[in-house]
Amino acid sequence: MLTFKNTNIVFITLLIILIGCNVVYTISFGLYFLLFFFYSLILFFGCYFISADFFIKVICHGPTDKKQIAISFDDGPATSFTREILEVLQRHHIKAAFFCIGNRIAGNEELLLHLYNEDHIIGNHSYSHHFWFDLFSTKKVIADLALMDKVTENIIDVKPKFFRPPYGVMNPNIKRAIINGGYIPIGWSVRSFDTVINGEKKLFNKITQSLKPGAIFLFHDTSQTTLNILPLFIQHVKENGYEIVRLDKMLHLKPYA
Repeated sequence: MLTFKNTNIVFITLLIILIGCNVVYTISFGLYFLLFFFYSLILFFGCYFISADFFIKVICHGPTDKKQIAISFDDGPATSFTREILEVLQRHHIKAAFFCIGNRIAGNEELLLHLYNEDHIIGNHSYSHHFWFDLFSTKKVIADLALMDKVTENIIDVKPKFFRPPYGVMNPNIKRAIINGGYIPIGWSVRSFDTVINGEKKLFNKITQSLKPGAIFLFHDTSQTTLNILPLFIQHVKENGYEIVRLDKMLHLKPYA
């Protein structure tokens, strides 16, 4: 399995071999550049493809062959459209996971409490969701996640254990923060891209084609398009014999510390 550790071992070994060869033979500087280039490509893959488990094991799929899926929403709580999405879920008796951003809770405290009281999961999606979050030091990542925990605990009196990294980016600093905080990293098996796909039909077709046992769907409760197609998606899931279960129940894990 390709991991950060064994990748480093391989490339350090190759570098030593190159240096050794350079003592005996004249080696082009281009070989060192190629080695660094391919190393960088693998690191990029590991950072931006969360299901690769390159730095740490991330749960991206439920351990079941039953016709069960889980749905999750990132980036709330939002004035638009978290409440409307919640109403759709209530009508269909669906429980979901909401990975919330801490700095969006202020002014939406009642909404967060409502989500929790309706038996949805509240997950940690960082406090800042900063554009350069993946460049934060370990110490800064730890502080950011802890602040999100504190804000959440002040309202619902529990500490989220499920964590989904902003932008789905993983690296050694974020890994260390996950271990330090005792979080369970959660990814997805179906990324809807509902914030960038134009057109309800296109989004609906994309997500329904990926309906498989144990699938974890990633949506955003900041998307009008998601709100519009959500009832149709739920209907399609049920018509195909699937059940939408709460994420922790499908994973058999506790969502709070």
